[in-house]
Amino acid sequence: MGGGMPTIASSKPVWQCSSAECVIAFVYMSVMQRQLTPEMLDTLPPDDPAARQSRRDLRVFNAVLGGTRWLRRTLPQRVRPGERVLEVGAGTGELGTSLARAMLGIDGLDRAPRPGAWPVAARWHQADALAFSGWGDYEVVFGNLIFHHFDADALRLLGQRMAAHARLIVACEPVRKRIYQRLFSALCAVVQANHVSRHDGRVSIEAGFLGDELPMLLGLDPAIWRWQVTTTICGTYLLVAQRRE
Repeated sequence: MGGGMPTIASSKPVWQCSSAECVIAFVYMSVMQRQLTPEMLDTLPPDDPAARQSRRDLRVFNAVLGGTRWLRRTLPQRVRPGERVLEVGAGTGELGTSLARAMLGIDGLDRAPRPGAWPVAARWHQADALAFSGWGDYEVVFGNLIFHHFDADALRLLGQRMAAHARLIVACEPVRKRIYQRLFSALCAVVQANHVSRHDGRVSIEAGFLGDELPMLLGLDPAIWRWQVTTTICGTYLLVAQRRE
């Protein structure tokens, strides 16, 4: 675009626009169409040095963005005694392991092998989420930065399978706005994140969600489900969906 003054749809320079026009221009420039791009970390062997560094970066990102803290607060308050809980995309198992200290009955689902530190009493399902057949065992399903990996058709299929049995679905995802890509780039510079983390964070935001998109993409019926979506100033999208009783 060069180094000139940014313009809105009318081609007027921003400094000549009314307040309303400036707001419209800001919203237009901030919102993106949802787009899925393969993430580099998913293609690397677990012991690759770049993969190990990226997982370290992810721990920092989670600490700054607050999603894992929110899950640690939210789930123990909402899970009922005797309910079994499944973490979709459990990855390295760190989140599920920490949650298992606060409540019983957490199992993991991931394509990766069972982590060495995963609780002995907890099950680990090594499978693709779309091929998993054990949804009927779980009243509570949650995921941290996993649902943005799926396109609309896959989300609808996952939603059908989860909603057939679950009482509670909880998710933490990226908010899909350009401003959060810029903030993420700044955070990467501060923490000296590697090229894998920089790429994957950018494309994760492009695949994130706005408003009621995630529950609607999952196909949750408002007559059967009620949900609350909140977003944080850091760009984290938080969904709590509960079956109506």
